[in-house]
Amino acid sequence: MDWLNYHHLYYFWVAAKEGSIGKASQMLNLSQPTVSTQIKALEANLEEPLFVRGRGGLTLTDSGRLAFDYADEIFTLGKELRESLKGIGSDRPARLRVGISDVLPKLVSHRLLAPALKMDKPVRLICEEGKTEELLTDLSIQRLDLVIADAPIGGAVRIKAFNHFLGSSGVTFFGTKDLAHRYRQGFPDSISDAPLLVPSEGTLLRRSIDRWMSAKGYIPLIRAEFHDSALLKEFGSDGAGLFVGPTIIEDEICREYNVEKVGRTDEILESFYAITVERKLHHPIALAITRTARKKLFGGEGAVKSEKKRRD
Repeated sequence: MDWLNYHHLYYFWVAAKEGSIGKASQMLNLSQPTVSTQIKALEANLEEPLFVRGRGGLTLTDSGRLAFDYADEIFTLGKELRESLKGIGSDRPARLRVGISDVLPKLVSHRLLAPALKMDKPVRLICEEGKTEELLTDLSIQRLDLVIADAPIGGAVRIKAFNHFLGSSGVTFFGTKDLAHRYRQGFPDSISDAPLLVPSEGTLLRRSIDRWMSAKGYIPLIRAEFHDSALLKEFGSDGAGLFVGPTIIEDEICREYNVEKVGRTDEILESFYAITVERKLHHPIALAITRTARKKLFGGEGAVKSEKKRRD
């Protein structure tokens, strides 16, 4: 077996953190040629360049960023091991690395993850937002413990992972005071000629809205499309048009964006999933998040829990 030289990895890790061979050599109390030679030996062992060397210092390559993430985890765990053996690490926080799909409403993400910081034991929550496909890749190489998304992982994605359904919510249409007053009467038919702010094409919520509009025979007046749900709501707050949000957080949306409710429908659903590499959840923080979501967040008004409604 071709073993990894952890001394070489440690020199690389320090250099990446410091941003230059010179600063790393000072930290390590070694000469610059020694540090440089050890890092080159690591690159030869991995058969990948880890740095691009330039006037501005060291820049990590894609392989370098991946190696740094692993090195950071390795040496952080090593430090924690030493502290635990000395008896001073018994109170160190448990960690959960969560990937959050960037199409999810920020208020829902907050409500889902908040229970993690209310546990009896100290917890360190590490959140990363991005496109679901990229987050699932990070999950597959164990850079993340959990991904929260608006859709289950499908068979087309070649990653072995498991879906844990958290719940579904109907949606509420929102608008500024003037728009809400104008379109509340006669809802939902009034939506047919209302100015709308909608998610980007290709998102699950947008497809659900389009199907609903088509089934009702409505011809939507779409004013703008957004990938970022928070930016969409900011435009809605400014009166650019009506928009939808999960009914389970409608009061928070009204307070946060100074808008009013126009009407609700359970014919458009937003669903939420926790995706892990475990068939059965074991991580205590992940368990706390999923249990609270199912019992409290999706157990109240606006939540759609039945399997039949979820399939429809």
